[in-house]
Amino acid sequence: MSEKSIIPTYTIADKLIWSLANFGGAIISGIYASLLLYFYQVYLGLGAFWIAIAAGIYAIWNAINDPLFGYISDSKSSKKLGRRIPYMRYTAPLLGIGFILVWFVPLTLDDFSIFLWMLITMLIYDTAYTIIFLVYSALLPELTESDKERGDFQKYGGLFYLLGVIIGFVVPELLRPKAGQVSLLPLYIGVIVVGVIGTIFIIIPTYRFEERPEFTQVDEPLGLVDSFKYTFKSKSFLIVACANFMSIFMQAILLGLMFYLGDYVLRVSTLYLVLALFVGLIIGTVFANMLAGKLGVAKANQTLLIISACFLIAIPFIPNPLIYICLFFAGFGISGPLVLTNVLFAQIADEDETKSGVRREASFFGVNAFITKPAQSLAIAAAAILLQMSGFLPARGGQIVLDQPESAIFMIKIVIGVLPGVALFLGALILHWYPLKGDHLKEVQEKVLKMHEEKHAKLMEKQN
Repeated sequence: MSEKSIIPTYTIADKLIWSLANFGGAIISGIYASLLLYFYQVYLGLGAFWIAIAAGIYAIWNAINDPLFGYISDSKSSKKLGRRIPYMRYTAPLLGIGFILVWFVPLTLDDFSIFLWMLITMLIYDTAYTIIFLVYSALLPELTESDKERGDFQKYGGLFYLLGVIIGFVVPELLRPKAGQVSLLPLYIGVIVVGVIGTIFIIIPTYRFEERPEFTQVDEPLGLVDSFKYTFKSKSFLIVACANFMSIFMQAILLGLMFYLGDYVLRVSTLYLVLALFVGLIIGTVFANMLAGKLGVAKANQTLLIISACFLIAIPFIPNPLIYICLFFAGFGISGPLVLTNVLFAQIADEDETKSGVRREASFFGVNAFITKPAQSLAIAAAAILLQMSGFLPARGGQIVLDQPESAIFMIKIVIGVLPGVALFLGALILHWYPLKGDHLKEVQEKVLKMHEEKHAKLMEKQN
C-alpha cells in the first residue's frame, strides 16, 4: 500500500460536520467559563472561601477522572461503533443536563447549600464534558496521519469553536440581569435552549464518521501500568502538557474576567470586548496553519504565545481605550494553542505508537487533562481571592455595585492581563525543549505510515 493511499483525506463538508461538535461544546462551555464565577460571586453573593473550596475539590476530581476515562477509551471498545464514538454520542445528553443544572440554584438556600449545589453540578458538568471532548480530541489523530489534514480539521474546528464561544458570551450578556434588574428568568430560558442545542450539535458528527478498524481490531491495548509508564516516559508529551497548563490557565482567567472588565473597568457592553478578542482570534486561526507550514508547528505556537503575552501584560498600564487593541492582538496570539496544540498531541501519539505499538491518543489527552485541568480551578480560586482582597464589592440585595474602589478596578486589570500574560510567556519558553522537529519528526512520521500499512494488512487477513 502506498503512502498516498494509506493516508485518508476528507472533504470540506466532512470537516464542517466534524466541527459541529466543537460548536456545540463551545456555546455550552463559553457560557460556563464566562459566567460561572460572576454568577456565584456577584448574583448569589457566595464568598471567595466557598468558591475556592469548590474549585479545589473540582480540581481533585479532574485529576482522577481524565486519565481514568482516557485509559478506558483506549482499552474498551464496541465492536460495532469503536472506542471513541459511543462515549461521545451517549454522554452528550448528560452534559446538557449538567450544564442547565449549574444555573438553577434555589435562591432561598444559605451559603453552604449554594456551595454544595455549585460543587455537585460542576462535577456532573465537567465529567460529561471530559468524556466527550477527550474522545473527540483522541479521534482526530486516528482519522488521518497527515499534519496538513489534521491542521485543517483544527482550523475549521477552531473557527466553529470561536463562533460558539462568541455566542456563549452573547447569550448571558443579553439575558443576564444588569444594574437595576433582579430577574434571572431570561437567563434560565437561555441556558435551557443552549443546553439542548449544544447537545444535538455534539451528537451529529458521531453519525458521519467511523473509526478506523485497524486501531480497534488489530491493536492489543496496553495494561493500565504500561499505559501510564509509556505516557510519563514521553518527553514530548510532558513538555506540551506543561505548556498547555499555561494556556488553560490563561483561557480560564481571560474568559472568567471578561464581564468584570466590561462592567466595572470600561463600563461598556462586554460584547465590544468579545468582538475585539475574537476578531483577532479568527484572523489568527486562519493564519496559524500558514505560520506552522513555514516555522513548524511548535515554533509557530511559541511565536503566537509570545505575541499574546506581550499585549495581555500591557493591559493594566495603558489608557483604557487601548485595551481593545490589546485584546485584539491577545486573541490573535491565542490562536496558537487553539489550532496547533492538538496537532502537537497528534505528533506525540505518532511517536508513542512507534514505541508502544498501539494508538493511545485518549490516554495522552486524559493525562494531559490531569496535568492541565487544575489550571482552571487555580484561575477561579485566584481570581476570586485576589478580587476580594482588593476590596471588590459583590451585589447587594440583588443589585450590582458598579462604583468599585480603585484598588478593585486595578486588580481586575492585573488578573485579566498580567497573570495570563506571564503564563503564556512560560508556555512559550517550555516549548523550546519540544523534541519532535525537523528530521526527527519526519523519521517518526515515516515509521508510523509503515506501521499503519502493516496493521491494515493484518486487518485484511483477519477479515478474510
